[in-house]
Amino acid sequence: MVIEDLATGWRGQVADKLTSPAEAMGIVRPGDTVWMGAAGSVPTTLCDALAERAAALPGVTVATLLTAFDWDRPELLQHFRIRGGYAGPVERPAVQAGRFELVPVAGFREGRMPNGFDFNYDVAAIPISPPDADGYCSFGPTVFFGPTIAATARQLVGEVHPEYIRTGGQNRIHISRFARLAEAAGPPLPAPFAPRSEETVYAAEVICTLTASELIPDRATLQMGTGDVSAALALYLTEKHDLGIHTELLPGGIVDLVDRGVVTGRYKEVHPGKVVASFAAQLSPEELARIDGHPAFELYDFNHTDDLRVILQFQNFVAVNNALFVDLTGNACAESWGALPYTGPGGQPTFAYAASVISARSIIVLPSSQLVAGVRHPRIVATLPEGSTITAHRAFVDYVVTEQGIATLTGKSLRERIGELISVAHPDLRGDLRQAAAHVYDVTA
Repeated sequence: MVIEDLATGWRGQVADKLTSPAEAMGIVRPGDTVWMGAAGSVPTTLCDALAERAAALPGVTVATLLTAFDWDRPELLQHFRIRGGYAGPVERPAVQAGRFELVPVAGFREGRMPNGFDFNYDVAAIPISPPDADGYCSFGPTVFFGPTIAATARQLVGEVHPEYIRTGGQNRIHISRFARLAEAAGPPLPAPFAPRSEETVYAAEVICTLTASELIPDRATLQMGTGDVSAALALYLTEKHDLGIHTELLPGGIVDLVDRGVVTGRYKEVHPGKVVASFAAQLSPEELARIDGHPAFELYDFNHTDDLRVILQFQNFVAVNNALFVDLTGNACAESWGALPYTGPGGQPTFAYAASVISARSIIVLPSSQLVAGVRHPRIVATLPEGSTITAHRAFVDYVVTEQGIATLTGKSLRERIGELISVAHPDLRGDLRQAAAHVYDVTA
């Protein structure tokens, strides 16, 4: 059925629920807790409608995560409490300044919200496709927490997007579950991921080539984290065989790998033959169109893709994740700049732990340094900046890869780890790191 036919049909099917965005969000009452989306599933039309009512809604808590919508406005903060699970580019200034509350969301488990989000929402606004002939909608390219929230929220409001794709997995919900519906004014804002610098693009090419050729075996099941290096990895896997995918973010390039027979999922213990992810927030329209209805692609709730009990069923699991800093003993910080929140833990702790336990292939990828205002700053550091959060503990980091090479940490002493990590630091900064190692760790490297 073409989009226009579907759009015409669904309006009559749900005429009793279809209303304006303002009327749809009129369901929210003072003091309510309201879910307003995450990543690519932020209902921006309904966000605008709720923001317009701010003065009439004292005490409302808006829960969101990696949003592209700007809640950081004085006229909204006078009335709304903003509670987020991630300090993305849009939220980051408000989180760091204390205007938003940050919940370090991790510990996903199927059947409940993750730690810190364990409460039922009064209202949840969710972007959906139009219903099909049987009344089922999809969550489009971003399932995220949709199924879990839909099962626990008191009332659901749907923002209808006729362009949304459909996939297998948990990517469906019946239209009868929604109290009110409104048509989207346009496509949702894309998930706010920062663009890569030219220096990072170069580093990622070397890092991903090393990781793919040296550390990813055939028949492995891969997780690739959100990040400026790890999310590029799929483009470098073309020479592999029978890979499987079980991840949060579905990165660009996977559709080509499926079509070329590189990704088959043949040896996956869970969801064999399927590419499993929770959201496809960075794919081109052309790639999304190829996924639409493709039997190999299934999107699931985060609480399934990131459930440790599910991941530990794999026998050959590899996790590749980014970091802001790695210290000389292997601790990886991916979520704070010192004490200042910068992102969030997301699924990295769970995936890193699982990969290390299953196959000793928990891999951290990052450039060895970063040029800021003409000054080169290390990303391999003697100690993490004061107040930093350890996202992946050194006991569960098996490899660290920079454009300088691969540091192998599994089974290594602290002295040996320090030597390995200095060897993949930027050459201009290794002397400083050796001096710091002698001073901080009493180790000559």
